[in-house]
Amino acid sequence: MVMIRLARIGARKQPYYRIVVIEKDRARNGRSIEVVGTYNPRTNPASVDLKHERIAYWRGVGAQFTPIVDKLVKQHPAPAAVAA
Repeated sequence: MVMIRLARIGARKQPYYRIVVIEKDRARNGRSIEVVGTYNPRTNPASVDLKHERIAYWRGVGAQFTPIVDKLVKQHPAPAAVAA
């Protein structure tokens, strides 16, 4: 099963996360399929950068969110398409 979850890349006591698409049974920081965003909880407010098109693609092919990533995606929805 494919999951969309957090992978920690920050230094000790300075967390910074990548939002990655990865096989469920791999290690937290194991080899991922694709990086689809970043999350920095140390800024005020926390900064979240998401690639909404890629997240939608992976959800379409059956990827599951972890609860934390699900919450982040709901809090930061994709911007509405601008009509030209």
